[in-house]
Amino acid sequence: MNKTSPLNKLYNSRVFLVILSVLASFAIWTYVTSGESSEIRQTFRNVRIEIIGEDALRKSRDLVITDLDVSTVTVEVLGPRRIVGVLNSSDLLAQVDVSRLTQTGEMPMKYEVVYPAGTDTRNITEVTRWPDSISFNVSKLVSIQVPVRGGYEGELADGFMAETPTFEPSVITVTGPEIYAKDVSYAWVTFGKGIVASSSYTAEAGFTLMNANDSPVSLESLSVMPETLTASLPILESKEVTLGLDLIEGAGATAANTKIDISPQSIILAGDSALLNGLNRIILSTVDLTDFASTWSEVYAIPINNDLTNVTGIKEASVTIEIVGLETKTFTVKNISYINASETAAVEILTESIEVTLRGAPELLEQVKSENIRAVADLADFKDSTGAYMPLVKIYVDGVTDVGAIGENTISVEIRKA
Repeated sequence: MNKTSPLNKLYNSRVFLVILSVLASFAIWTYVTSGESSEIRQTFRNVRIEIIGEDALRKSRDLVITDLDVSTVTVEVLGPRRIVGVLNSSDLLAQVDVSRLTQTGEMPMKYEVVYPAGTDTRNITEVTRWPDSISFNVSKLVSIQVPVRGGYEGELADGFMAETPTFEPSVITVTGPEIYAKDVSYAWVTFGKGIVASSSYTAEAGFTLMNANDSPVSLESLSVMPETLTASLPILESKEVTLGLDLIEGAGATAANTKIDISPQSIILAGDSALLNGLNRIILSTVDLTDFASTWSEVYAIPINNDLTNVTGIKEASVTIEIVGLETKTFTVKNISYINASETAAVEILTESIEVTLRGAPELLEQVKSENIRAVADLADFKDSTGAYMPLVKIYVDGVTDVGAIGENTISVEIRKA
């Protein structure tokens, strides 16, 4: 017969098990509560910085914050494990209130470590922080306008020429801290890369802000308006056009025995194709070959349509004319008369003779005699006139062709009412 000991009975009784469970629970609770109430040191690195009051600063004083010297801080705190032990660096913020700042320049400020909502901070002690304060710049908020410049990166088809690129708008507005905005000198645009243009080209394009040293300026703290613009390249057809003269032949001189030297001989024009298509020669002037004996020179302005561009840039042309193979000879002419006088006028020729210079081939001049030469004044413009006048006379050489007078000749007449 088995007998159970009193001790075994005790261990196997329900009451004993209940008492044992209560004692174990109490022991665990005592351990846990004693651990949660113990203090620990905790270092929180990379705590994010938060600037508050920046909008109010901008609206009330046109001031902005730039150039924080650090982006995060490190904080070491001492506190109950049950509070500090459950926190992470991402739960904390280092707040700086800038709403009451009034001056510009570099500004160091203390920050406040902010814990998550509901955190019991009464027993948390800040041991160390790094850095101790946060430095930044306070700058005036400004808006400036800068010009737009740029260049075409493509190619032009043969026979075409481009004018200076244009941009719409021609200025852009840059807004931001004065410390950065003041460095912006202009906006630079490049467009048309890979394009071969034979007509005016337009494209939407971005731009790069540049300083006075032609180096890019960062947009990080700046805003621009507009963000893109329209770039246009006016393209014109180009054409080489020769320069020339119109000649009035006479006194033996023709285009065949006239040597003409024009400098420059041609210029390059650019413009609309419709204007250039029919333009192959520019006439500088009309020259009467009877106005001079053998050589003549003059400088003429080159006449150009206002809608065309003189690419060469030369505005004047020098012209020299030389009569080749002809000679001159002077004669005394006494055969003087007039025509087209008024029927009611009495005309008296006061000039008895004039000296006339003829030009022609030497063998033809040898055939001319003074009596073959006539000087005739046309008085059609003097029908209502009375008094002494000096009308021009036209010289006729009877019996010999390809010989004529050079220069102007006049006679004196007296016109009276009949």
